[in-house]
Amino acid sequence: MHSSPVALGLRLLATAAAALATAGWAGGVASAAGGMATGGLTSQPIGHYEFCKANPGECSIRPSDLGPARMTTALWRQLGSVNAAVNAAVKPMSDLEIYGKDEVWAYPDKGVGDCEDYVLEKRRRLNRLGMSLADLLITVVRKPDGEGHAVLTVRTDKGDYILDNLTDKVRAWDQTGYRYLKRQAINNTGRWVSIRDGQQVLVGSVQ
Repeated sequence: MHSSPVALGLRLLATAAAALATAGWAGGVASAAGGMATGGLTSQPIGHYEFCKANPGECSIRPSDLGPARMTTALWRQLGSVNAAVNAAVKPMSDLEIYGKDEVWAYPDKGVGDCEDYVLEKRRRLNRLGMSLADLLITVVRKPDGEGHAVLTVRTDKGDYILDNLTDKVRAWDQTGYRYLKRQAINNTGRWVSIRDGQQVLVGSVQ
């Protein structure tokens, strides 16, 4: 039994809509290829170690709900809004310029900071909006030029996404061009797990 041209056209439209829906969020942004594959416990970046000494309460949190956040259109918009707002509010400046030394992780409360400071602020804002810290993970990467960098990984049921001070666009983790080294453990804010083997890397650069 042959379908009418109208029925066939409707089926094709439905198939195309389904394909777009699975492609991602907010107008066809591609989905992440699942979550990152993490390994065992690894060392804290020195900047985070010092941050934890100054802010011990922030590094002993053990989230009870370890499931990924549910991706919705509202959450996607929220991620984009927070990413862009923090990027606009903070002026890029190196730790050496601000503090006279490298690798100082701190909230950019004075309106200046480098990559990890942007990450801390985005994490703080999203947590205040109700997201679990198990889904907001400080992550150390290496850029294509070999320089160390820090970004925020957001865990969702549609994959892991990256908030980055170098772009207002929220990107799937596998579409950044970065080499992922380590990130916070989902079950303890003071512990870190490996992503890929890599040497120690400083992440205190402005970019």
